[in-house]
Order: sequence, then C-alpha cells, then structure tokens
Amino acid sequence: MEQPTYLAKVSRTTKILWWCAGADAYFLSKAPMQDRVKYAGIGGIVLCTGLLAAFSGGFAFYTIFGPKNNAINDVTSIGTIFGSAIFGIVWGLIILNLDRFIVSSTGKGDGTDKVTLKEFGQALPRIIIALILGFAISAPLEIKILESEIDSELSAYQKEYAEKLNGQTDILFKQKVAKLEKDKAEYEKKLKGYEAELKTYDDEIDGLVAVQQAEMQDKRAYGFGPVARKMQADIDTKRLEKDKFIKLKAAEVGAWRKQLDFADNQINQNSDDLRQAYKDNETRSHGYDGLLKRIQISHEIGGWIPWIILGVFLCIEMGPIFFKMMLNKGPYDYMVENYNKMRQVEAGVISESLLYESVNGIMHMEKYTYLDYETAKAEREDKMVKQKELNKQIIEEWNKTTSKDIKENPTKYFQNDQEA
Repeated sequence: MEQPTYLAKVSRTTKILWWCAGADAYFLSKAPMQDRVKYAGIGGIVLCTGLLAAFSGGFAFYTIFGPKNNAINDVTSIGTIFGSAIFGIVWGLIILNLDRFIVSSTGKGDGTDKVTLKEFGQALPRIIIALILGFAISAPLEIKILESEIDSELSAYQKEYAEKLNGQTDILFKQKVAKLEKDKAEYEKKLKGYEAELKTYDDEIDGLVAVQQAEMQDKRAYGFGPVARKMQADIDTKRLEKDKFIKLKAAEVGAWRKQLDFADNQINQNSDDLRQAYKDNETRSHGYDGLLKRIQISHEIGGWIPWIILGVFLCIEMGPIFFKMMLNKGPYDYMVENYNKMRQVEAGVISESLLYESVNGIMHMEKYTYLDYETAKAEREDKMVKQKELNKQIIEEWNKTTSKDIKENPTKYFQNDQEA
C-alpha cells in the first residue's frame, strides 16, 4: 500500500503521538482532523506517563542506592546519578510499552460514548494493571514533590534515632567501665596491702635502728658491744625477712601491676571507643533514609496531598483506557475495520454477523467461515464418497465371478472329512 502524499503533511511529533496511542498512521492520515486529534491526545497521555515513570524510577533508584547522609545535607554521587538515569530511562520505556499495549488492545466496545457494564468488565484486567502501574509511578514522585517537608521531618527522625542508639551505647560502655573500675579497685587494694606490709617491715627496721642508735649513744664509751651486735643481728634478720617477702610476692605483685595497667589502658581506650561508637551511631542514623520511610512520612505529614497526587496519577494512567471506551466510531475505525476484513478475505476467512434469539433476548454472534478448510473438507468428502462407490462395485463383481465359478466347478469348494 503506497503512502499518500498528504501523509507528509503530518508532523513527526504527531506521528510519534499516534505511535504511542497504538494507532495506524496511514489510516489516520486519511481520516478527518477529529480522529487525528483524538489519537494524538491519547498518545500524548501515554507518552507523558512514560516520561513521569522515567523520572519516578530514576528518583526511586537514587533514593534506594544513593549515599546516605543527614537528610538536610545530602551528598551527591555521580556514579549513582548515572546509574539512576539509566534505570529511569529503562523503567520509563517499560511503562510506555505497557501503556501502549493496554491502550491499543482496548477496543471501543459498542462504539458509543457510554461505558456499559459489559465494556467495563471486558476492560477490568487492563484497569487493574493500570492501577498497579499508577501506584508504582506515583509513590516516588509523591515523595519528590514533598521532599523539603519530608527531609525536615526525616532529619528529626534521624536525630532521635541517633540519640536512642547513643543511649544504648552509653549503657553498654558504663557496664564495661564499671567492671574495669571494679577490677582496678581490686588490684589497687591488693597493691596497697602489699605496700602496707612493706611499710610494716620498714617501720620495724627503723624502730630497731633507732633503739640501736640510742643504745650506742648512751654507751658509746664502751664501743660496739654485745648488746649492739645483738640489735644489729635483729636488724639484719628483719631486712632478710623483708627481702624474702619481696621475692615471694614479686611474681604476684608484677601480675597485679600488669592487670592494673591493662585496666587503666582499657578505661582510656573506652573513651576513644565511645567517641567512635557515637560516630557509627550517626552513620547508622543517616541510613534511616529509605524509600519506605519517606513514603510513610509523606502520608503522616501530607494529609490529603499524597492521596490527591495519587488520584491525579491514577487518572493519567487509566484515562486512555476509559477514553478509548468512550470514543464513538469514526471514519478511521471504519477504514481499519474494512482493511482488516479485506485481509481476512484474502486469507480465505469470511465473517458474518448473526442474530440469535435466546431466553436472555437477542444475541449477536460472529460466524467465521474458513474457505481453505471448507474446500479441503469438501474435497475429502467427495473422495470418500467415490471410494465407497468403487468398493461397492468391486464387491459386486467379485460376487458375480465367484458365483459363476461355483456353478461350473462345485468340487473345488467341497472338502471331505479326511482332509479336514
């Protein structure tokens, strides 16, 4: 079929809109302006739905996989932006193709501007698909429209969550520090007891030395006599006892000092760990920035606005389906129908509209006649009839020949008992 010259007058944009509506540009170019505008309008809605789906998918992808930070201090990631753009384009093309299929496969029903219950029932599967797509498209765009309000509320949620995590962290670190302080106090007590025992030895030695010196001061004229030597022996003995005690306790005291140093280091390290834990809690709170939470916040603070936005997108998504059912049949539809009938005839298929009267009233039915099938069927039936006639003639001739042979040679057909 050659392209008419007046098809060139149609702009490329209009052809794209017709394609989005699933319409035939050849027949629309021959149709009146009214039909052209109708399908261009439907195609425009389908195209806008695809574009909105692309933005929605890209924003949803970025929200899910983008960098997490404070809600009011977002960090931009070039890699995530590029990936979101690719995903958004692919998602938009998927929705555009689905909407194009839904619209193109939706008929005009009875060809009037009334949407009957029967038409609605036939279009119900497509309407359900459109509803699901409408929800999927509207949710990310809804939170993008309310982004400023959501970010402000989300920042408060993040701070509250961070404080909650910090409170839990404080409890854990206080328990840990309390145990370390208890261990430290225990080792300090043991070391103080050890120091007290050493001081006892030192006090005893000092007391003996003082007595010796007093004794020698009073009797210095006599020199270092037996009494002084006895006192010196006591001093030496006490010093030996001290040295023996120090050696005996050396390993144990060394272990106590190591444990005390370890406890001090752990207590100091806990301060650094606590600061790091606060930073980790802040990072975790920034991760409290998912798509689901944003949708939840939008419904909490948005009132009727999110539902209005959802209703608008549902109207955009389902509008073409209802528009198709409300369209009256025009020249374009009759041309397409005529072309389809011609192609059916060329393919050997003839359809007839028949009316039947039933208990439910007059029923309209389409009867299809398949010419190639009917021809092959008739040929086969003729062949079977002729074959049956030939078989009948063969049996009759065989019967005549056999009867004549029996009369002329009956002994050929006798059989005695011995042979049997």
